[in-house]
Amino acid sequence: MDFALSEQQQLMRTEVRNLARQFAWSYWRELDRTSAYPHEFFNAFAAAGWLGTVIPIAYGGSGLGVTEACIVLGEIAASGAGTSGASPIHFSMFPPMPIIKYGSEEMKQRYLPKIASGEMKLAFSVTEPNVGSDTTQLQTTAVRDGDTWVINGRKVWSSNAQQADRVLILTRTTPVAHSARKSKGMSLFFAPMDRSAITIKLIEKMGRHAVDSNELFIDNLRVSHADLVGQEGEGFSHIIAGLNPERIVIAAEAVGIGKAALEKAVQYAKERVVFGRPIGHNQGIQFPLAEAYARLEAAELMTFKAAWLYDQGLPCGKEANIAKLLAGDAGCDAVDHAVQTFGGFGYAREFDVERLYREIRLYKIAPISQQMVLNYIGEHVLGMPRSY
Repeated sequence: MDFALSEQQQLMRTEVRNLARQFAWSYWRELDRTSAYPHEFFNAFAAAGWLGTVIPIAYGGSGLGVTEACIVLGEIAASGAGTSGASPIHFSMFPPMPIIKYGSEEMKQRYLPKIASGEMKLAFSVTEPNVGSDTTQLQTTAVRDGDTWVINGRKVWSSNAQQADRVLILTRTTPVAHSARKSKGMSLFFAPMDRSAITIKLIEKMGRHAVDSNELFIDNLRVSHADLVGQEGEGFSHIIAGLNPERIVIAAEAVGIGKAALEKAVQYAKERVVFGRPIGHNQGIQFPLAEAYARLEAAELMTFKAAWLYDQGLPCGKEANIAKLLAGDAGCDAVDHAVQTFGGFGYAREFDVERLYREIRLYKIAPISQQMVLNYIGEHVLGMPRSY
């Protein structure tokens, strides 16, 4: 069993860490305050070639795996950028995965180089307000009209839509009643973000203010048949194929945010003097931080195990879900202990951990809730009856 990163992977980690940390805590604090998109950060990572980490070399990327994506996104999150920094890079890596795996050669040549270079920004739209996690019941429809498809419906939690040039959108092309299975009859499109046919409504939210989340109201959006990803009616399976790697990198991001908060808290505990000594002398401060560190380390091990399995082409559903579960909990605990270490100052914006507190909470909800992960483990790993 070899737990060491390769020389190339260690070099990647160092380079990403150095680049990410050129953007100070104050940079992210200001973007959080103004809800401004991190264009300078995105452009810096585009210029360095990190957006194309998982895109094949033939289409302008580096052709690397989920392990390397975890290194990139984990180091971004650990730099203090949090979800506001990780998400824009994340959206350049994982919406394209169904295109990489199922898209036509023409589609790959047309879009992937632009994604890898940062010329094209993406959004991802699956969830609907009346459907939630029961994706098979989605109501957004696509109807064929010659060489185009006409899409109508409503989506929610479409992140990055304000910035996006294109959106990967899941639709129903065959009614449920006419499908052999509920999971059939859905099709995936890489659609233009046509503002004349898509109304974008911003969702005001608790954290990740630098990256928008939105409702989409879609009214007769026309999409070329050439922008159908994979096979008609198989969109659900095409989306499913990308869920495990996304859960893995989300776990890496959650661990990274936990590390950033822990780094802040440890430094503060060494410097803050109360009753004549640094507060880090006190076990009431020291033990929670030590335990948070241990839990982050364990979550990171499961994350990289899941990434390694995926990159080897081996089954990883169990490990991907467990990594997401453990990392979400460990990241939240670490940030919570960091806020507690700072005491009243932990509630103040200028000390930054309150932003991480608001941002890390997302990872116990998205892209799948902790409860749905436990459903998966109970049913598919432990063999118990379906609980929902």
